[in-house]
Parts: sequence; C-alpha cells; structure tokens
Amino acid sequence: MSLQSPKRRRSRLRFRFSSTPAPHRRLRLQCILHQTFAGWIAFVCFACLPAHSQDTQFLPEVDAYLRFNPKVRVYIQAKDDRAGGDPQQFTFGPSIQFNLKPLVKLRRISAYDLDDSKSRTLVAETGYRIITAPNTPDTNRAEEALTSHLPLVAGILLSDRNRADLQWQNGVFTWRYRNRLTLQRTLPVFSYHLIPYVAAEPFYESQYSKWSTTELYVGCLFPVGKHVQFESYYEHENNTGKHPNKQNNFVGVVLYLYFSREKSSAP
Repeated sequence: MSLQSPKRRRSRLRFRFSSTPAPHRRLRLQCILHQTFAGWIAFVCFACLPAHSQDTQFLPEVDAYLRFNPKVRVYIQAKDDRAGGDPQQFTFGPSIQFNLKPLVKLRRISAYDLDDSKSRTLVAETGYRIITAPNTPDTNRAEEALTSHLPLVAGILLSDRNRADLQWQNGVFTWRYRNRLTLQRTLPVFSYHLIPYVAAEPFYESQYSKWSTTELYVGCLFPVGKHVQFESYYEHENNTGKHPNKQNNFVGVVLYLYFSREKSSAP
C-alpha cells in the first residue's frame, strides 16, 4: 500500500473545496455562523446563572416613540432602573434623537424590528431623566448618547451605543460612561419573526474612578403588529464599585410603542 505525501493530500483537499458549488459554500458558512451566534447566546445564559450571593429582581419598562420626520424622533421613557449598581429607583423622562438616512442593507437586516433607528448608520440622542428612590433626594440626569449600527454577515446586526450620564443629586455632580455592544439576528418561526440578541455593557463611574460595573444581557424582541413590540431579557450585573463585590440578576420586560407622523411612503 502506497502512502500519500502531505502535499498531495493538501492539494486534494483544496481541489475538493474549490469544486464545491458556490451556493453550497455560502450555505455551509451561514450554518457555521448561526451555530456561533447560538453558542454566544448559550455562553451568556450560563454566565448569568444565579448564585447564592445574588439577588433576582424584576424590571418593568415602557417606551413610547413618535417620529416627526426621517431625521428626528422623540420618545418618553418610564422604567424601574437599577443600571450600574444603582439602588431601586424609578426613572422617567423624554429624549430626542437625530439620525442619518436609512441604509439599504441595514433596512433589510432590521426589516422585522419595529425600531426603525436600527436601519440608520448613526443615531445621536440627548435626553433628561428625573430619578426618584425611597428615602433619598431626587436625581436629575442628562443623557447623551451616540449609537452606530453595522450589518455583519449572515443577517447579524451589530449596535454600538456610547452614552454619558451627567447626574446631579443634592448639589453633588457625578458622571459615568457606558458602552453597550449588541448582536441581534432575526429568526423566522413559521410566519412569525422573533429577534434574539446578546449584549454586554461596561460602566466607568466617576465616583469610583474606575470601570466598576459590567452587565451581560440575553433577550428577545417580539414585534406585534405595526406599533407594538415587546422585549424580554435576562441580565447579569457584576458590581465592583464597593467592597465586597456584588452580583445581581434581573428579569426585564419592556413594552415599546412606535408611532409616526410621516406618510406611509416616507423612509
């Protein structure tokens, strides 16, 4: 029996792959990418499993959006907010968004997501929040954010939000920077389309002068009709601002309402 040289085996492998039809190669690549995306979701799920020292809390939220024209949108937000290691508190306030024109490829990827800002490459946002909590003075917060969207392979959408929170409480000013990266992909289930996602968001807190909090998310968006969309998610928070470190787990449900003054033919 004759033995083949490694060079001959490599050349045969190259020939076998190059002889595979292009559609088959694309299908194989998409399958690999789908498995990778599902693997990241599973990783975040296991990373967020609760431990003895962790608390699990419920976070409800309602956001109502109104688009005035292709470049301007406003919304009102009301939620139970405990981001960045904050205590139990209620957050309420308006924001205004300015965005570029839609990108065709982004519009195609986010076609079933009712949040039309995801079809824009860049979205700038400014807003105000009044924050109330039991037995503490109210906090006034200015929120400044810049979000970019990038289409990836296999229909995956990457969102990168950079946000600064400028806060005044009882005459004391603090600030924090937070950067949230999100990967999402629309998945068809018969005639319905759900949108699972994974996200990570680290926080830099001025009061601690360090990166003090990291939040991991796994969730899903559920569009209902043309104006209503639900979101459910699981969040794991690791807070190292104070000693000892604290870990929290949250289950959140968000109701999104989308309205527009544009004509139906507008982008």
